[in-house]
Amino acid sequence: MIGLLLRLLVAAFGLWLAAALVPGIEVQGLWTLLGAALLLGIVNAVVRPLLVILTLPITLLTLGLFLLVVNAAMLGLVAWMFDNFTISGFWPAVLGSIVVSLTGWLASYFIGPRGRVEVIVLRHRR
Repeated sequence: MIGLLLRLLVAAFGLWLAAALVPGIEVQGLWTLLGAALLLGIVNAVVRPLLVILTLPITLLTLGLFLLVVNAAMLGLVAWMFDNFTISGFWPAVLGSIVVSLTGWLASYFIGPRGRVEVIVLRHRR
């Protein structure tokens, strides 16, 4: 349960960072941010795999770059479902999805597969 909450907070932080860095993305309110993070996780777990399979030929032709469009579409779908979460166009959605993805990727370096924070301590012998 703590792993789910930790990942939710990481996704919310990624959305907040995207709203702070990318012009054209606005998130108003903490509850909107947390709800959008939760919905983004659900959409990425349910809708995104279906869309990735359906767009596999175009993804192969673009050497995987079309996945940026798929990620932007998932972010746009979440923004469409919330009144206080707006994305003003395609490029802000692409840049925002990159920010959210990089935030999650960096956090997954510290969060283990069970959702626990893992710290590795290296000790050098002399």
